[in-house]
Amino acid sequence: MNYYNSNNEAVQSMVYLIDFLVLNICMLVFCYAMPGIVPNYIYNATKISVLAANFAMAISQYFFSTIVLVGAVSFYNMMGRIFQLVFSQGVIMLLFLSILSHENFLRYCIFLSITFYFSLTIVRYCELLVIRYFRKQERNIRNILFVGHDPAIVNLYKDMISDFSTGYRFLGYYSDREINNCPEKLCHLGSIDDLNSKMESFPGSHSSKIDNIFVCLSHDESDEIIKIMRFCDKNVIHFYYLQRMFGNYMLHLKAEQFGSNQLFVNYKGPLSHWTNSFVKRTFDILVSGIICLCMIPLIPIIGIIIKLQSPGPVFFAQKRTGINGKTFLCYKFRSMHINKHADMIQATEHDVRKFAFGSFMRKTNLDEFPQFFNVLLGDMSIVGPRPHMLLHTSEYSRLIDKYMVRHFCKPGITGWAQVTGFRGETKELWQMEERVRRDIWYLENWTIFLDFKIMLLTAKTIFIPDKNAY
Repeated sequence: MNYYNSNNEAVQSMVYLIDFLVLNICMLVFCYAMPGIVPNYIYNATKISVLAANFAMAISQYFFSTIVLVGAVSFYNMMGRIFQLVFSQGVIMLLFLSILSHENFLRYCIFLSITFYFSLTIVRYCELLVIRYFRKQERNIRNILFVGHDPAIVNLYKDMISDFSTGYRFLGYYSDREINNCPEKLCHLGSIDDLNSKMESFPGSHSSKIDNIFVCLSHDESDEIIKIMRFCDKNVIHFYYLQRMFGNYMLHLKAEQFGSNQLFVNYKGPLSHWTNSFVKRTFDILVSGIICLCMIPLIPIIGIIIKLQSPGPVFFAQKRTGINGKTFLCYKFRSMHINKHADMIQATEHDVRKFAFGSFMRKTNLDEFPQFFNVLLGDMSIVGPRPHMLLHTSEYSRLIDKYMVRHFCKPGITGWAQVTGFRGETKELWQMEERVRRDIWYLENWTIFLDFKIMLLTAKTIFIPDKNAY
């Protein structure tokens, strides 16, 4: 156990040092290869400039360091973490340099951050390959033991074993009865009494045979849980309590401090952290501001075409459900003739209410563009769960257990459900259930890179219309 931890600390320290080395190499390359964008102050006060850049890096590392040794980490998640690291380093460095000199450092910091990001991504990928190589050679391995028969154990096991190079070796599980539909390689080692006997005779000198114990027992068995915790403390083994499943319902409890008390909330996604919400909101304002400016000269043209084909207003405003269940007015270019069913019936493939240009706008997402004004107003985000009509919110909140969970963040112009095949009309209940499931997945797995991916997939539909877009 100690050998494993000392190795991990040494490797992680090496990762930190390499990050600083990459930053300084990037600065050096800029000074010699791209002098045109390097301010004179960088040449005249090189030591102070380098110190400012590295101090900014140290602050960013404290908040956003990437831990490549975490077993289940994916390269996709690493890219998001690298972006946070580089973005914060660039902003802090720009602030320091602007205080030290009156020169304009914005262009320099932007180009340096872009170069630093791509360089660090390549380096991080190589680091990950090296670590996975060693783990495949049975080095840097953690031995895992499970306790309990809850189905949550199987779910965790499948997540951990999804990549054989993640560095886990599974010893098996102890429980009073076997887990239903348990994978063959997850062995049943015996009952809880057998576990107690093993713990009583477990020699401290052999504690390295177990690194982590994951316990999934009922709170009624608190005495047994405490006994296992004490055993772990005595033998320097990491203890984890795995949240149990209730039928098919999995509690995703997250710790939250309230004064001197630690509470647990059922939903606390990445956007609950102020830095993530700040990054997302800043991005929303910048992109929406640019798009709204570009859209201003197009509005009269689109408005004239709409009015020629269908008398009535250019814009369609509808009450929809927003963040925390609050109602807001959602704006679109009107794509249908004025009708009394607009707030009750979804658009269908051959809907007679649509006029020709309206159909074109819906297929290319052009009708959604006024929602960028909603984003600027703060009612919506560019990416998030799509806002639904009030009638649908009322109906589906009764039919689908977790339906209202999707309202823990701002609704979006586009979303994960829409770019993965669940856009448009929901003819059957399972379609809305799957849409809700994907919306909740987005809430729990948000990264700025996920937003970029969704936006790119949405942009593609402008040229290759989605078959469900009507």
